[in-house]
Amino acid sequence: MSAGRWAVGGGAVVVLVATGAWARWPSDADPGLWNQVRPAIEARLVDQSRGSGYGESEPGLGARWFCRARAVELAERDGLVRAGVSTLCMEYGVRAGRLVECGGAEVPQVLRLRREADGDYVVVSQEEAPDGAGGEEWLTSHFSRATTVALDTGVAAGPLESEARTHFGLPSDSPVTEC
Repeated sequence: MSAGRWAVGGGAVVVLVATGAWARWPSDADPGLWNQVRPAIEARLVDQSRGSGYGESEPGLGARWFCRARAVELAERDGLVRAGVSTLCMEYGVRAGRLVECGGAEVPQVLRLRREADGDYVVVSQEEAPDGAGGEEWLTSHFSRATTVALDTGVAAGPLESEARTHFGLPSDSPVTEC
């Protein structure tokens, strides 16, 4: 099975396929370091997603992006942190008191971060596999323990749906529909 990323917009599902498979393997990431760099990574993902979703073109929805990253590889050396991550960004809005899913993207990435004087981390570089040809080569050259396991990024949409419900003031059991 091979997959690269997916996107949802306006009720249609578009699948963009990369050559090869995105592998899932257990993360041996330092949880303390991950807790320090994760906010910078996820804020960067949200910033980059803004303006790219169908829901944002529909003002009545009040749509916004919610992003999560899962550490696959994490290493710190010479003042830089290299984070190999699985990312999921989803665009949600509200229509008739219901949470609506308007768009989304799931992408493996490598980010490098440095600690600022205030102790917070900032992303200094970011890479992702190219679409189509070269995707498999990029994955195996950027991740140290590539396997042939089928695509499974391990980033569940449930926490993003919960965060969106809270943001929009909806009940925790509010159903999710398509834009």
